[in-house]
Amino acid sequence: MLGVGGLAGPLGRAALFIGLIGAFFGMVSAITGTYNEDEKVLRLLPRFAYLGMFGAIAAFACMEWAMITRDFSLAYVQKVGSWSTPAIFNFTAVWSALEGSILMWILVLACLTAGIAFKYRKKLNDPMVGWAMATMFFVGIFFFILTLGPANPFREGAAGVLDGPGPNPLLQNHILVVFHPPILYAGYVGMTVPFAFAIGALITGRVGEGWLVETRRWALISWGFLTLGIILGSWWSYEVLGWSGVWAWDPVENASFIPWLTGTAYIHSVLVQERRGMLRVWNLSLLIATFSLTILGTFLTRSGVLNSVHAFSDSSIGPYLLTFFAIIVVVSVGLIGWRGDRLRAPGTIDSPMSREGAFLANNVIFSVFAFVVLLGTVFPLIIEALQNRQLVVGEPFFDKLAVPVGLTLLFLMCIAPVLPWRKASGELLSQRLFWPAWGGIAALGLSVALGATGFEPLLTFAFGGFAGGAAVRQLALATRRQGLRGLVGRANGGMVVHIGVIVIAVALAASNSYTHSQELILKKGVVARYGGHTFELTGFTTTTDARRTAIAADIRVDGGKTYGPAVTKFKSMGTNIGTPSVKTSFVNDIYMTLEPPVKVTSDSAKIKVFIKPMVMWLWIGGLLMGVGTLLAAFPGTRRRKPTDPTSALVPVDAPL
Repeated sequence: MLGVGGLAGPLGRAALFIGLIGAFFGMVSAITGTYNEDEKVLRLLPRFAYLGMFGAIAAFACMEWAMITRDFSLAYVQKVGSWSTPAIFNFTAVWSALEGSILMWILVLACLTAGIAFKYRKKLNDPMVGWAMATMFFVGIFFFILTLGPANPFREGAAGVLDGPGPNPLLQNHILVVFHPPILYAGYVGMTVPFAFAIGALITGRVGEGWLVETRRWALISWGFLTLGIILGSWWSYEVLGWSGVWAWDPVENASFIPWLTGTAYIHSVLVQERRGMLRVWNLSLLIATFSLTILGTFLTRSGVLNSVHAFSDSSIGPYLLTFFAIIVVVSVGLIGWRGDRLRAPGTIDSPMSREGAFLANNVIFSVFAFVVLLGTVFPLIIEALQNRQLVVGEPFFDKLAVPVGLTLLFLMCIAPVLPWRKASGELLSQRLFWPAWGGIAALGLSVALGATGFEPLLTFAFGGFAGGAAVRQLALATRRQGLRGLVGRANGGMVVHIGVIVIAVALAASNSYTHSQELILKKGVVARYGGHTFELTGFTTTTDARRTAIAADIRVDGGKTYGPAVTKFKSMGTNIGTPSVKTSFVNDIYMTLEPPVKVTSDSAKIKVFIKPMVMWLWIGGLLMGVGTLLAAFPGTRRRKPTDPTSALVPVDAPL
């Protein structure tokens, strides 16, 4: 069957070309209209943005239709399509490989560009908006060129192909593949908006606090999507890969984590600039770094330079992405240097024991952490390029780095919420830290009473209780003054995010430090015991369809529900994929994998059992971070005006 009568390819290419036309003329109009102060030209920007969005949506719809109808005239459908793939995974197959993932990128970007054009349609005569729109159109041009060139999903395939292998088996084995990539891309691409306004501020010289007001919500929501995408990716790894972990410092995992670190630093640092007019260079640099790192991350994950379960290989887009990355960095750094005289902050840090001092320390730690993770990720590539030898920077390196950094950040979360602006007296700190400190002591005592050991885990639990107490104190004061409305706003929404981070930190410390595992050989009808739990093999279940054959061992855990760790063979690829089965609770997870060889005629099965404490709290912490982000995205009852009101979006003829 051919999609739209075999027209999916031509229609898709035409749609991409229309999108490129919209982006190109949008950029030209934004530049000329802003430079010449021509309002008639500037009023065309929304139309060009909508044209680009129409092209992107139409192209994506054509690709989905081609996948749904199994239009094997297209090379991309031949690569990831299959008649035997279930409908839901056939739908997600569009973004399961290189060309489709770039198509999704341009879809999100084009919709964002149209959204910005609509939001600021009455302020297009403001030069900052004009240059921001030009920047977004420029980024759109690049990705449209990618989809029309080296990453074209509508390229015709070999004649006579009637079926394909389907997506990677790992990408058709769990429902999370429906949500994780789109949400992660929303976070990645969303960082284009604050970056574009930062470029607009630098070009116009309005580098005060006004541009922050216009972009902080975009930055926060994009950061929230990136956070949720990373959490869902960890959950997918835990549920699918069968190694019982959630984070392996895989290079592609790092590629999403690094911009998250710089984005987190920016979310904190921007508060100092709004309140005190400080850290202007920091904030611009952090935004530029975050956006640049999303492009670098795309290069790492989509160019084929990395060997990873997440990476897409056999790609020729690497040079394009590196060139675009270099352009972004050179132009941005040049603009910062050009506006250096205007970036001098009017204020200074009065005392390190102040809220701005804590935010500066937070900035330094996040930035150094991001740099070291980036270095550890790309260093093997540098060595291979220069010396033609392979080097692996693995988990031990990153774990040794992450533990002290994480503890330091937890300590900052203990004291930062109670610090005032400018300077704190010892008496004030002792009063504000009294109950949070007791929370830390109580958490440490409870951990020891429950049998926890080890210096680093115990310190994590103590700092977690301390930091949690500080955050709860802040929320209690807010709700006492304003009721539940006090939870809305950046400050208190941020405290909810802090609680989510603390929960994740404690859960990671517990699961990483106290996981224990054992291989068990189970015989039918014989109860085995391990870790205070019982396991009984009741039989095997075989499931066969046109796509795969799955053999599951039916295991009754603790005399109750039966769980089915399985091994699945995908027929088109001849690949065996292990599928774990997990009994989860608030206390611990019982994580089971079926070990080969597997024989349904046998009366025994070999399984590996992991007892993992507090894993569920990782997902609860992620949910709290999402809720906190939503609360922080809405204005609270008290809002401060920007320190530099003349730098906000104002009419063109207003004085600067």
